[in-house]
Amino acid sequence: MTDENGQRELSSEFAAALDEFLDTLAVERGLAANTIAAYRRDLLDHLRFLQSKNLRAPTEVEESHLIMDLGRLRRQGAALSTVMRKLSAVRCFYRHLVRGEKLVVDPTAHLPPAKLSRRLPEVLSVEDVLRLLDQPDTNTHRGLRDKAMIELLYATGLRVSELVNLKRSDLNLDLALVRCIGKGSKERIVPVGAPAMEAVKTYLGMRKDVAPALFLGNKGKPITRVAFWRILQRYARQAGIRVAVSPHTLRHSFATHMLDGGADLRAIQELLGHASIATTQIYTHVSTDRLREVYQAHHPRA
Repeated sequence: MTDENGQRELSSEFAAALDEFLDTLAVERGLAANTIAAYRRDLLDHLRFLQSKNLRAPTEVEESHLIMDLGRLRRQGAALSTVMRKLSAVRCFYRHLVRGEKLVVDPTAHLPPAKLSRRLPEVLSVEDVLRLLDQPDTNTHRGLRDKAMIELLYATGLRVSELVNLKRSDLNLDLALVRCIGKGSKERIVPVGAPAMEAVKTYLGMRKDVAPALFLGNKGKPITRVAFWRILQRYARQAGIRVAVSPHTLRHSFATHMLDGGADLRAIQELLGHASIATTQIYTHVSTDRLREVYQAHHPRA
């Protein structure tokens, strides 16, 4: 069966895996719409090739199928940079499936690495963050919730999945600490600043329910990642912020502002819940780039 463009439709298994992966890129990693569209094009091409070989699900894919696909691209005259870009997308896709326990073995594990430049995270200025925090209407229940979520996210650097899964019992109001469960089911305790604590207390004070979830959606159930992502985007537009803003943008901003303020990289690693200091070191590059911009803008002989 083909779609309206004459392209082979994806099997339900491939389609479901692709949709879930793209949703994660948007919500957790905060990638721009154009970047996600590029991932989608590359992976559609890859998955349609697999279906031409009578594969119907990610669990059927082996390394040999990927090598065949790479060979096809080169025979079609694709530039090496294009092949490497598509390989990077394919590698990210299968690693995501392994992390989500949809696959036991990563078929890309022994393929050569795609040598692409490292993407630096988007970071808001402190002024942009303050404008964002001013957007929710705190005269409404929904505005109080949104204000509390944004304040808490920026105050702690939590992942969006960690934020929406918080329970009331995870927050220690007396000690201003929040307990969260991160990747690999690892628990960590993160301090919470006074403005965020006050915003959360105000939000909880207007709640009349006894639901255990810290943040509720419109139907009284825990708010979802996608719902909060859309809320954040709406407030960013209201604030006149020109860069793409996602929950992950606030996490990056938290880490960068901490580093700019003199925080130790090891401490930031602990706060973010990074397993390796190498992951945290990307923020040193962000801060160095900012210093270079300031130097070039203000030094007379820059």
